[in-house]
Amino acid sequence: MQPFSAFNLFRRALGGHTSWQAQWRQPSLKSEYDVVIIGAGGHGLATAYYLAKEHGVRNVAVIERGWLGGGNTGRNTTIIRSNYLFDESAALYDHAVKLWEGLSQGINYNVMYSARGVLMLAHTVHDVQSAQRHIHANRLNGVDNEWLSPEECREFCPPLNIAKNIRYPVMGGALQRRGGTARHDAVAWGFARAADALGVDIIQNCEVTAIRRNAAGAVEAVETTKGTVRTKKVGVVTAGHTSVVMGMAGVRMPLESFPLQALVSEPVKPAFPCVVMSNTIHAYISQSDKGEMVIGAGTDVYPSYSQRGALHIAEHTLDAICELFPMFRRMRMLRNWGGIVDVTPDRSPILSKTPVPGLYVNCGWGTGGFKATPGSGNVFAHTIARDEPHPINAPFSLDRFRDGFLIDEAAAAAVAH
Repeated sequence: MQPFSAFNLFRRALGGHTSWQAQWRQPSLKSEYDVVIIGAGGHGLATAYYLAKEHGVRNVAVIERGWLGGGNTGRNTTIIRSNYLFDESAALYDHAVKLWEGLSQGINYNVMYSARGVLMLAHTVHDVQSAQRHIHANRLNGVDNEWLSPEECREFCPPLNIAKNIRYPVMGGALQRRGGTARHDAVAWGFARAADALGVDIIQNCEVTAIRRNAAGAVEAVETTKGTVRTKKVGVVTAGHTSVVMGMAGVRMPLESFPLQALVSEPVKPAFPCVVMSNTIHAYISQSDKGEMVIGAGTDVYPSYSQRGALHIAEHTLDAICELFPMFRRMRMLRNWGGIVDVTPDRSPILSKTPVPGLYVNCGWGTGGFKATPGSGNVFAHTIARDEPHPINAPFSLDRFRDGFLIDEAAAAAVAH
């Protein structure tokens, strides 16, 4: 019997082939493309897919330094929700949720989307006021969100401890029933296979070393370890490394990079019915389809490109999880890791044209990247194909930092910022 692994899971999904090459094309890097996408994570692959599917732009290369889905896409905690405060954010994330709901059928690949509900706990009077403000704002934008009492929270999530003598007693919670989870690597593989079938070239193990500009300052080529590619349009979608890649074109970005920690437990039988998040204690938890408890912690406060982060952050998170869910106190942790998140001054993403003609950037998602994957790819593809923003991502331009039209979502991220 073959060992259970993500690789074998996808091998079986592809019909028993021993590798993705058995069913996918194995393209060589061509000398010229209409569009080059740098970064084969969820957002980059989604962008390529929607460029081909909705805009007919199929002479596209997705260039990846490592392997597809090997960056933040493979290191996130898979949560999907759209209960953000500001109108601009609600529109973007709810656009993504609507796409999530039909994504498996749309790309003909099971991304394991599960609308199990996201419950965001309140532990203080300020938490309660903030959560109820979000609920009212969400409803005005047509986004589902509702307030639950402590007893209703426990009814929705039976393992939750609502005793009044714990350090952070539960005073209620905001529930988005349409929220939930999907499987991160399935999302990457699904978009990759769908884009490949439409003629997109996915080039792995190919590092971009320079972005060349012509005498007029516009993009003219991308230099890689596999050769030079001529192109007039480049989309940069490299979470955690955006400043480095954009620097190749002479563009400085308003970003800081932080390690964001997460961990999983040993697999157990189904025991946890939903996603629970807590801003006050900087922790969130759900159960994966393999049975692991997926636990997210906060960001390390020190800018870094390490994929570890400080040990005390994970310890604090586990203390809080064990207090809220005493049944997990004797559970063993299987592994922990850190992903690198780019954070903007207003804690909202950038989906934008840049001052360099033909150069576009998708970055700055902080903790919000995975949940936005299909929506981000959809509107970013529109921006690249038409050289103008989609109405949904128009507010998320680079110009907002110059003009002062910020989208301050620091309180809506639930953890980390």
